[in-house]
Amino acid sequence: MPGMGGRMSTVIKAKINKLLDRAEDPSETLEYSYQKQMELLQNVKKGIADVVTSKKRLQLQQQKLEQQVVKLDTQARQALSQGREDLARTALERKQFAQTELQSLDQQVAELETQQAQLIDKEQKLRTKLEQFRTKKEVIKAQYSAAEAQVKISEAATGVGEEMADVGLAMQRAIDKTENMRARAGAMEELEASGAFDDNLALGDGKDDLDRQLHELSSGAAVDDELAKMKAELGSGSAPAQLPEGGQSA
Repeated sequence: MPGMGGRMSTVIKAKINKLLDRAEDPSETLEYSYQKQMELLQNVKKGIADVVTSKKRLQLQQQKLEQQVVKLDTQARQALSQGREDLARTALERKQFAQTELQSLDQQVAELETQQAQLIDKEQKLRTKLEQFRTKKEVIKAQYSAAEAQVKISEAATGVGEEMADVGLAMQRAIDKTENMRARAGAMEELEASGAFDDNLALGDGKDDLDRQLHELSSGAAVDDELAKMKAELGSGSAPAQLPEGGQSA
């Protein structure tokens, strides 16, 4: 049936929408978003830790190179004082190479410090944003819980809730059946008052078989009596006049 199919389609869509609405719990959605932002904050913190670790490693290499530069400078002076200019030159060449490496490390450390400062700034901003979101999240969850409780209380008080709706439908069906029965009872009383259910009307002429037979006998006797009387009258009177030729009376 087209009507039944359309009704079933509407019911199915309503059920699906209801399930989707239940699935879209604002509290769960907010908690999920909060967890994602927390993961992002943790990633930023991990990035800061990685940058600091790399900077510390470079700083250790800086310290070693600085110590090596001092050592090579001392060795060059000692060699030169002993008349070993060749050794002094070698020590100074190594010192020059160490100083070049040290300058490169200084530049790398400076870049890491800049990157660290940027990440720390982002981490602080993200932390502030996350704290604001957490506060709003708790407020929205509290408002949603309060609104949900208020709706349930209102539904229970007004009888428009899902369970109360089922009870209301059952009660309405009971009322409809009661009204139908009362209408039928009233109709029966009206027909009975009008005589529609009299035995005489139900039997047609109001006589049973015995009455009909007696009536037929009495009717037949009356006819016989009247016929005999007419015969007697005709027998005692003159004979009927003869019809003339042509079949017409005078």
